[in-house]
Amino acid sequence: MGLLVNGEWQDRWYDTSASGGRFVRKPSQFREQIGSTRFPAEPGRYQLYVSYACPWAHRTLIVRQLKGLQKAIGVSVVHPLMADHGWAFGSDFAGATAEPQFGASFLYELYQRADAQYTGRVTVPVLWDKLQQTIVNNESSEIIRMFNQAFDRFAENPQLDLYPAALRAEIDAVNERVYNAVNNGVYRAGFATSQAAYQEAYNELFAALDWLEQRLAAQRYLVGTQITEADWRLFTTLVRFDAVYVGHFKCNRQRIADFENLSNYLRELYQLPGVASTVRFDHIKHHYYASHTSINPTRVVPLGPELNLEAPHDRDRFDQR
Repeated sequence: MGLLVNGEWQDRWYDTSASGGRFVRKPSQFREQIGSTRFPAEPGRYQLYVSYACPWAHRTLIVRQLKGLQKAIGVSVVHPLMADHGWAFGSDFAGATAEPQFGASFLYELYQRADAQYTGRVTVPVLWDKLQQTIVNNESSEIIRMFNQAFDRFAENPQLDLYPAALRAEIDAVNERVYNAVNNGVYRAGFATSQAAYQEAYNELFAALDWLEQRLAAQRYLVGTQITEADWRLFTTLVRFDAVYVGHFKCNRQRIADFENLSNYLRELYQLPGVASTVRFDHIKHHYYASHTSINPTRVVPLGPELNLEAPHDRDRFDQR
């Protein structure tokens, strides 16, 4: 996992020496919005670059799928192995694609085209403007909100609103805790380089999972009776948890399968039409176990665990109250 420094690629892992062994995620830098004068909503103009392995990119795939934007926004998928040159393109792994615009070999080449002097990490997702040949946005939380509303004229399901005005304050509050303690919390545990930093992240993670378990005992979804973006932001971490984070990131107090409400909630979301097709455990496991050589130097990818996300769930019990 390298970065660009003044437009030049450097193969450099995260430096935790100045933060007491804590992993500190830097903010995304491309933050333009669809719907502006520069970037109007137009079908076929924008390309979404993702990794099936990445939970942040996974959010955008799910919202694109649920809103019915497959015809309006194209998708390119990087190879799951993130090696010396970061995210790469190549069709030698099932589901991965070649880069369609320029025949680029690596994702950082798109960042260089967008800003020849860019300094920072090269991350997915990337929303690319094919007309202006630049990155619109690489912040997943903003891309899903653009997909939720900005392309409604071209969506097959324009009536779906994952960020309704009446629930926004509560959604934002839930998102903040889930992001810090769960979405980013698993990385803070997995990438920690001191015992104290790991324990801090681990304790916050499981305190938040206990809170979520209790919340889902009283209501079907995170914010009341309807699915919102808060549910999908949590889902992409939950679906990876037992396969990757328990072992690889040492988040091993419990599996999600050991939480009654969280596990049933996870299965319900997974079983909604269109969602399962966005989940690729082959990409997920290959990426984490083969890419993070500071954690798993052998690059051996485990065969398990066996996960049955198609098993029945009990979340419809809330309809009977």
